[in-house]
Amino acid sequence: MPYSHIRHETPYVRQLRQVERWIHTNKIINLRLAAERLDGLLLQPGETFSYWRTIGKPTRRKGYVEGMILFYGGYKTGIGGGLCQLSNLIYWMTLHTPLTVTERHRHSYDVFPDAGRTQPFGSGATCAYNYLDLQIRNDSPHVYQLCLTAAEHTLKGEWRSAQPPSYRYEIYEREHRILSQPWGGYMRCNVIARRIWNSDNELIGDEYVTRNEALMMYSPMLGENDVRRQAE
Repeated sequence: MPYSHIRHETPYVRQLRQVERWIHTNKIINLRLAAERLDGLLLQPGETFSYWRTIGKPTRRKGYVEGMILFYGGYKTGIGGGLCQLSNLIYWMTLHTPLTVTERHRHSYDVFPDAGRTQPFGSGATCAYNYLDLQIRNDSPHVYQLCLTAAEHTLKGEWRSAQPPSYRYEIYEREHRILSQPWGGYMRCNVIARRIWNSDNELIGDEYVTRNEALMMYSPMLGENDVRRQAE
């Protein structure tokens, strides 16, 4: 498709305490297999894309390996681990298009501090085969194409179309709060919203997207230096 509506990329490796190098290496293997499966997908008007229906079950036979899976505030390893990075990328890009997200699941735990975060808290989409899916419907009159590239150091994505973009989107958070809980922990909450501008750069919409609530698995009082040390 000739026109790009949104481009985004995320690094494979983030320095995280107690996460061994081989887990990152295996995640890259899994992401490359899934990205190859989805790259070039055409979403026709009225059609719904399902993340898991298109990728299928990640198995050893297909080449998937053990990778990191977030699990009840910590992590474990499992076949196909790491594919949430791809669903996060697709969801974030979709929020910058007229496409409609019909199924998305939020993370129940906020596992990592904000060091290096470039997107608002809660702007991703967790996935787990085959019950936590990401589904996107094309309510526009135009065909959209999903393009993905598993590059050397980053996962790159793009939504393209035969028509140039008619709107520009800004995704932001509001009502951000950190709430202490009776049992001594903390809950992090916010609302994800988006502003929409037309081709004349006029603001034509400011709409609610989703609400997030997640248990924090780190101290909310961490300073910048503490955050760096916790990630090491």
